[in-house]
Amino acid sequence: MHRNAKIALGAAGIAAALVASGHVKLPFAGAKPAAKTAQKEVPAPAVTVVRASTQELTETALVTGTLVAREEIMVGPEIEGLRIIEVLADEGDRVKKGQPLARLVNDTLEAQIAQNDAAQSRSSAAIAQAKSSITQAEARLTEAKNAFNRGKPLRQSGYLSESVLDQRESAAKTAEAQLQSARDGLAVAEAERAQVRAQRRDLDWRRARADVMAPADGIVSRRNARIGAVASAAAEPMFRIIAKGEIELDAEVTETRIARMRPGQPATIEAAGGVGAEGKVRLVSPEVDKATRLGRIRVHIGENAALRIGSFARASIVTGRSRGLVVPAAAVLYHADTAHVLVVMNDKVAMRKVGVGFSAGELAEVREGLAEGDMVVARSGTFLRDGDAVRPVFAGASKVSEVK
Repeated sequence: MHRNAKIALGAAGIAAALVASGHVKLPFAGAKPAAKTAQKEVPAPAVTVVRASTQELTETALVTGTLVAREEIMVGPEIEGLRIIEVLADEGDRVKKGQPLARLVNDTLEAQIAQNDAAQSRSSAAIAQAKSSITQAEARLTEAKNAFNRGKPLRQSGYLSESVLDQRESAAKTAEAQLQSARDGLAVAEAERAQVRAQRRDLDWRRARADVMAPADGIVSRRNARIGAVASAAAEPMFRIIAKGEIELDAEVTETRIARMRPGQPATIEAAGGVGAEGKVRLVSPEVDKATRLGRIRVHIGENAALRIGSFARASIVTGRSRGLVVPAAAVLYHADTAHVLVVMNDKVAMRKVGVGFSAGELAEVREGLAEGDMVVARSGTFLRDGDAVRPVFAGASKVSEVK
């Protein structure tokens, strides 16, 4: 017989001997395990609670937008068709009112002024000539009238013929007409001189504006002027100036938030790159876009060399301050137009209607429906119903608090 088979038979014999002696009992085939005597009770669920407490609450609104100039001045030429010969300001330069920004060629204007000088001299000579003609016409008229008046008694006495008297009368009338013509010539000459002088004023005005001037103090934000280009008011502005260097945040606000915005509210601005600044709401638009339901506001920042117009920025605006009962914002449930919180009393949940005021971050102000010290569920949800039993756990506690 094989060695392993001998060992197996030996073990079986030993087991049989132990059973026969009573030292080992085999289990009964029909035996069953004992049933549990009692069912364990399911404990009430634990929920995190907080107490309503009185605190200072600052309501803020976060808005985003673009940095823009408060007033952007477009500078263009006042004289059309002149070529740019010199550019005196560049982007980023600070300029003063009346400072020249660019010069235009004025050779054509100088030629026109010389022509105007000649025209003025000619008009002055025409006036002098007209005055001399008036003097001569007055003398001829006086002589003709005297001759006519002397001929009247001579004709009555028969010493002067009728034809001679008629000639004298005609000469007097001709001299009177010549005098009137000379006077009209003087009026024409004076009108021409007035026209020439008006042209001179226009030429002087154009010559004075051959240099493009800064209309106000500010910072040049863009320069489109190029040497050799022809200045034209129909083209892009030659320069863009940020008036006084003042910058604002042009932001969009939801229609629910814009109702709380007021001019003068303080704001903290953060621009791209982490640049911070302080400002105040300057303008709240009376209009809300009917498509986007957003309104616009302007937050005045002022002059700040670290900010660049056109950059993205956001602002935190203080829209209100209050002192009252506060609870976590997550504790408030909203159904239709009403707000509720879940209050825990005697280890049971009760739904209570409340009036909500300001909200700031994770806190909400409760103006009615709660008393100081009331326990509310910190994060309300649909898994709890009115009357459910719970085990309250205070926020931050390591074990269940026994609240009586």
